[in-house]
Amino acid sequence: MSIVIQGLTKAFGGARALDGVDLDVADGEIHALLGPNGSGKSTLIGCLSGRLKPDLGSMTIGTESVAHFSPREAFAAGTAVIYQHFTLVGSLSVADNVFLGAELRAAGGRIDRARQVSVTREILGRIGARLDPRTPVRSLSVGEKQLVEIAKALRHDPQLLVLDEPTAALSELEARALGQQLRGLRASGLAILYVTHLLSEVFQIADRVTVLRDGRAVLHREIADLAPRDVIAAIAPRGGVEVARRRAPHLADGPAAVSLSGFRAPGVGPIDLTVAQGECVGVFGLLGSGRTELLEGIYGIRGETAGEVALSGAPFRPRSASASLKQGLALVPAERGRQSVFAAMSALDNVLLPFFARIGRRWWRSRRRERRQFADTAALLALDPPSPAAPAATFSGGNQQKLAVGRWLTASSRAQMLLLDDPTQGIDVGARADLYALVRQFVREPGRGVLFSSSDPEEVMALADRALVLARGHVAGELRGDELSPQALLDLAHGHAGGDSAPPSLPTTDRGAQ
Repeated sequence: MSIVIQGLTKAFGGARALDGVDLDVADGEIHALLGPNGSGKSTLIGCLSGRLKPDLGSMTIGTESVAHFSPREAFAAGTAVIYQHFTLVGSLSVADNVFLGAELRAAGGRIDRARQVSVTREILGRIGARLDPRTPVRSLSVGEKQLVEIAKALRHDPQLLVLDEPTAALSELEARALGQQLRGLRASGLAILYVTHLLSEVFQIADRVTVLRDGRAVLHREIADLAPRDVIAAIAPRGGVEVARRRAPHLADGPAAVSLSGFRAPGVGPIDLTVAQGECVGVFGLLGSGRTELLEGIYGIRGETAGEVALSGAPFRPRSASASLKQGLALVPAERGRQSVFAAMSALDNVLLPFFARIGRRWWRSRRRERRQFADTAALLALDPPSPAAPAATFSGGNQQKLAVGRWLTASSRAQMLLLDDPTQGIDVGARADLYALVRQFVREPGRGVLFSSSDPEEVMALADRALVLARGHVAGELRGDELSPQALLDLAHGHAGGDSAPPSLPTTDRGAQ
């Protein structure tokens, strides 16, 4: 075995994040690690990397068995961890990044860049990456940067490679390519611990799977012996995400929360679409379909738009986020870490930031009212922990997403139309169910509507009254009632995704909706 963990236990303030976890990863194996947010995955990685010191248990990597590592000792033992957030320097070349901090030296002490380029090219070749080692990292795609991180790790010949949500920011094509490269590393004998939320990835590339829940290993099986429902049941014993068959196509004939006519934004259009009050409409599509472009265009942060937009029957011109908020239109972006959650700020400030002026008075914040509103919102969200002072960075991914969505559910919010871009990206099955319940509660209030985007057919089935399918920026079809099924969604998306047509360019005049 390359790694054996026995009885690993770690507590924070009396609460056990890990409770006697056993785990082993063999040489030449991809072992998937799953679990709901807060299950202990990050704590386990922290113990392996030396960032955290376990209270009990042992870890054996190769022939070395220890109770705990320092970061230097973990590195020396052969552990390499690649986190979600890259540690690359954009102004440096690929080769300089691979050797950063451990540069190869020539006679006289100068950096031997020629040899660094040669060694980097050999390492990249091992993983099938066609990158020029002399290329500045800032010019690479997200998927290419992921390969540079792997090359950095492989330069030290690790025995165990740990990847923490490696495809969270990758396109579908990049994720498939990464899977192929990891299978090649597995064939070379490397042990890989693969942390993910995506079941599709697990069943495509993993040999075995371990599920953590409440700090304990509740499932440890060969992939060949499992079906997706078995893993879902281990992650969320309550049965996973409830699929709501709350189809209400008659709502489409009621008063409109938002309506689009001939709407165009960079990368998408023309689009005709109406979301009725009380209705939740899904926008389904594959990579490059225009899902994000549509929502950001409506919100006014995508650049020049054309066509007509109306909010609750009144003409609206998408031009900025602040103008949209004043009209009761709110957006929860897909990239919460970069666009919607302020990691260093408290949970209270994250939730109430847009509304301080309404809660307090000129130049004065009403701390009592803020705490009361936060407590009400935290209870509604089932936020864990419900601590107003805790920095957002200390919350799990699912609870961070609750902060982003809950911002528009607080009593001070006047949002009537909610735009959700890939609302459950990177969060587990249980947290998804909580967010779906919040969205349904939002849309039940008079005058409200929801438009959300997703590439997950099951999510559309769980949440949407109707679904619009996009392909290459155009509407490939609309599904409602009994027509709405995962297969129908995928058929429309794939059936039109290979066409040659492209969205027409925007006019140079007559900007926005009149």
